[in-house]
Amino acid sequence: MPKPVSIPRRAFLQASSAAAWTIAAAPSVLRACTAEQELHVAVVGVNGMGWSDLSQVGSHAKVKFVGFCDIDTQRFDLVDKAFPGVKHFADYRLMLSELADKVDAVIVSTPDHMHAPAAMMAMGMGKHIYCQKPLTHTVWEARQMRLLAQKKNLTTQMGNQIHSAKEYRLGVKLIQDGAIGKIKEVHSWIGVQGRQYCKRTDRPESAPVPNHVQWDLWLGAAPERPFAPDIYHPFKWRDWQDFGSGALGDFGCHILDPVFSALLLTAPTSLVAQNDGTTNEVWPGPETITYLFPPTKYTIDSPIQVVWRDGGLKPPRELAQLPEGVELPGGGSLFIGETGTMVLPHVGMPSLYEANKAKNVPLPQIAGTNHWHDWVDAVIAGKKTTDGFEYAGPLTETVQLGNIAARLPGKTLQWDAAKLALAGDPAAAALLSKSYRKGFDVPAVV
Repeated sequence: MPKPVSIPRRAFLQASSAAAWTIAAAPSVLRACTAEQELHVAVVGVNGMGWSDLSQVGSHAKVKFVGFCDIDTQRFDLVDKAFPGVKHFADYRLMLSELADKVDAVIVSTPDHMHAPAAMMAMGMGKHIYCQKPLTHTVWEARQMRLLAQKKNLTTQMGNQIHSAKEYRLGVKLIQDGAIGKIKEVHSWIGVQGRQYCKRTDRPESAPVPNHVQWDLWLGAAPERPFAPDIYHPFKWRDWQDFGSGALGDFGCHILDPVFSALLLTAPTSLVAQNDGTTNEVWPGPETITYLFPPTKYTIDSPIQVVWRDGGLKPPRELAQLPEGVELPGGGSLFIGETGTMVLPHVGMPSLYEANKAKNVPLPQIAGTNHWHDWVDAVIAGKKTTDGFEYAGPLTETVQLGNIAARLPGKTLQWDAAKLALAGDPAAAALLSKSYRKGFDVPAVV
């Protein structure tokens, strides 16, 4: 196995001081950005979703990339062809330290376990952030990301791009316009399940690390483990609890997004999961997670139930009042209202039903927007986005609370969002946060 990457002592001290940090970073690292200037962007993770994010951000006329970071030297081919001449880094800490006075904003598109370490360091230095979904790997991290973005008055955006699509925006408007009355309950689902990609429940045998992969940097904040080919990097990490967030983490911040937006949800009060059991290594197979939320102005007065299903599980068809021959989509949400139902596919236009017939409601014209350009424009204008961490943080907390429940199936958890506490359950409370390897810590925001 190759030795961990060696960082020059001066650069490491700079990076470490930025990481220890940063809650009070010096104004000297901030670069003034006006509407007439370029937005200088650095990127952590340049392939897969990283490529998707940076290519969209890079299509904005005012964006200039100044640094690309990836632990795999074979994954720079796309970015070098599209955006030649940008300096490469393997360690985000070194990149942020070296380019501190040249960067306005940072894209973080790494595996889930490294979202918070990279984004929090950058935010501590005053950098605006676009971060892939789920925003963080734990509930505690989601809270810290929101608090730091607020403290630094940064423009942020989570990478659940369908938030800005016309389909989801129309679904939100229909609910808030009262197309099916006040909402009584919601059912959301996706066909994907945990351990779908790695097809395992335990660790494989180790193998030598390829020369093009910096395995120590890929592990980052996670506990050490040997490399194994085609098991973790570059994609199957989603199934492993140390690195990813399973089916719920992968799709919850997409599919539950219009539920949160339409109903103005913030935090559940309780939740319980049912699944076929799990291990300490991978996420479970098919699961059902039932949340209870306080009522809002778009729901009936009693607590609102939101049920998540994955792994091919769907709500009972009769709940949707579907006409003969119409089936529920492979993923999406079913809103059950006082005067009908709405099915909002992932991703597709909403359909309204009542008494097993299509509900005759005129559909307003809603245009989608470019999720990535919305962020760039907001950064340049000094404004906030509709999917900033003040919104994405609570949504991610809810998703990762579901993953805590998934590890403790059958146990009803009571959530106190104000205290960031799972009352009376030490085993569940211990899963709100995690330990970090030295050098990749996420400090609390005070």
